[in-house]
Amino acid sequence: MVNGMSVRRCHTGELSPRDLAESRELCAGSFRDFTDADWSHALGGTHALVHEDGRLVAHGSLVLRRLMVDGRWLRCGYVEAVAVADDVRRRGRGSAVMESLEELAPGYDLLALSASDAGAPFYEARGWDRWRGPSSVATTVGVVPTPDDDGAIYARGERLDLDAPITCDWREGDVW
Repeated sequence: MVNGMSVRRCHTGELSPRDLAESRELCAGSFRDFTDADWSHALGGTHALVHEDGRLVAHGSLVLRRLMVDGRWLRCGYVEAVAVADDVRRRGRGSAVMESLEELAPGYDLLALSASDAGAPFYEARGWDRWRGPSSVATTVGVVPTPDDDGAIYARGERLDLDAPITCDWREGDVW
């Protein structure tokens, strides 16, 4: 614990009903339109929770996804639901979440996320690279371009061709 702040990293299965409810409430308060599908995307992986004086002030999770880069499927640690309480933003809480999740990178071929325009500078400052290649999603009817997501995808990993096509696995709601 540093200055009353503690970071806890655990699997979804280790979160109490209270942890889950507080995390979801924090995300719902941080995003304009946080849906049930958005919340489901954050589950089933590793969560980083930042508490300050007993209060949850930041959350993020890393879940396993499959991304195809230039025709090759890779194991991806995909960052979801990074949220920081309004009254403690820009004070290192989001960085604490990301540092905790980024430590898990050796278990994956790459890490990736989809950033909002407001969040992009934060990830760029942490060394994440904007994906420049075209994006798409693998569906039951084939690979479908996702041009609205081009420029919002960020990645970290060894020897990535950021200009290559990138395809995510399909999921309900926002695919990226």
